[in-house]
Formats: sequence, C-alpha cells, structure tokens
Amino acid sequence: MSDHAGRLDAMRIAAPLVQNITNYVAMNVMANVMLAAGASPAMVHAREEVAEFATIASALTINIGTLTPAWVDGMVEAAKAASEAGTPWVLDPVAVGATSYRYKTAQRLLAFNPTVTRGNASEIIVLSGAAKTGKGVGATDDVDRALLAARSIAQRTGGIVAVTGAEDFVTDGTREAWVANGHPIMPAVTALGCALNGIVAAFLATGDDAFEATITALAYYGLAGEQAGETAQGPGSFAVAFLDALAGMDADRLQAGAKIRRV
Repeated sequence: MSDHAGRLDAMRIAAPLVQNITNYVAMNVMANVMLAAGASPAMVHAREEVAEFATIASALTINIGTLTPAWVDGMVEAAKAASEAGTPWVLDPVAVGATSYRYKTAQRLLAFNPTVTRGNASEIIVLSGAAKTGKGVGATDDVDRALLAARSIAQRTGGIVAVTGAEDFVTDGTREAWVANGHPIMPAVTALGCALNGIVAAFLATGDDAFEATITALAYYGLAGEQAGETAQGPGSFAVAFLDALAGMDADRLQAGAKIRRV
C-alpha cells in the first residue's frame, strides 16, 4: 500500500476535528464534504471562542470569502492561537486582489505562517506581492504563471503552497509536485474549492509530513471528482455523486488512481 493510500485510512481512523472559519456560501457544502470523507467539521467563527477552539481542534482552516471586521478579528486570533499551539492550519486567500481590505487581511493572516496556503493561480500571484489586483474568486492566470509566486510564499512562511487549477502545483520551497486528478465540472459546483481546504486540513492533522499530506488530499479529492463525473449529467447530479465518491473511496482505489508527478 502506498503512503498516500495509507494516509486515507489513517485520516478516517482518526476522524480529525477540523475547525473551519469559512464563508457563508461554503459552510453547508464543506461540512457535507468533510463528513463524507470521514473527518469531523466544526464551523466555529465567533471571536469569543475561536482561539480557545483552535487549541483543541486537530486542524484549522481560514477562508476570507465573506469578510466582516468581527470575522477578521476572529480569524487573526484563531491563526495566532493555532500557530502558537502547533496546530496545522490552512489559509485560503479568496479573491485576495479584489479589494485593499481583503489584501491587507490576507497579509495579516499570512504573517502567522500557515501550514498550507491554497488558492488559484491569480490569488497566489497577488498574495505573493507580484501583482496587486484580481477579478473576484476566479483565476485569470494559468497555474504555470504562479510557480515563482508559490515558491516565494513557501519560503516566506516555511509552509506548503498549493496552486489549484486544471492541474495542481504543490511546493514547500524545495520539494515540488503536480497533481493531475480532477474533473471539468468541479468548478461549476458552488464551494467545492472552498471545501477542499477542510480535506487538506484533515490529512494534515494525521500526518507528520505536510507536503505529502497535501498532495494526498488533492489527489483524493480530484479522483473523487473523476469518479463522480463518470455518472453525472450536470452540476446538480455531480454534487451528489461527488459526496458518494468521497465516502466510497478506498485505499486501493486511491493508490491506483492518484496522478502525482514529482518534479
């Protein structure tokens, strides 16, 4: 059994508790995705409890999709608490280039050195400082254009950067890999990208190698998308089939289907 397949079994046995500070659009989808995978989601975002919860959770995710001042304060406190407690955490800088408020918030969070920073190519380029503007949540750049930016962020934070797209690029500043699993319908289903953060965090919680955990999570997620696409008639039926594929994936199928190319 490959290490990637073994990590899937380990994650399910652990059923890690993952705290998610995510946007309103993603909460329900993300919770269902994580439950289907075998993790335990907790949508805890109130400032009064985020820091305390981050010290008992197995992992944390922060998504800046729907910002308010109170939520930003909570995000900062949760990131600080996770960093100090050694809790692995994932930052998703959604539409980081759309407004100055969004950009400044992402930079505040990046200072707490996320274990994994995950975004599309345009978001990663802006977050690195290589560009200052973007156009909402969609990527207007190919993944290939974000490689230098990803390496820069990885070196700055000491963490992993995952640039997700038609083919995903992952780097820790030294090691690099491409993950080619996925299906074209996935971007057409609301919040599947946001929900991926929880899957990455769940794998981080049960492994001692964040780089390997990240590429395993991406391969697992993308492969479930491929399986869902075999029967789906469109985005609606895909969403249902995707949950079933996440739940039905076994270690042998992941071992056989993971499309990982190391550089």
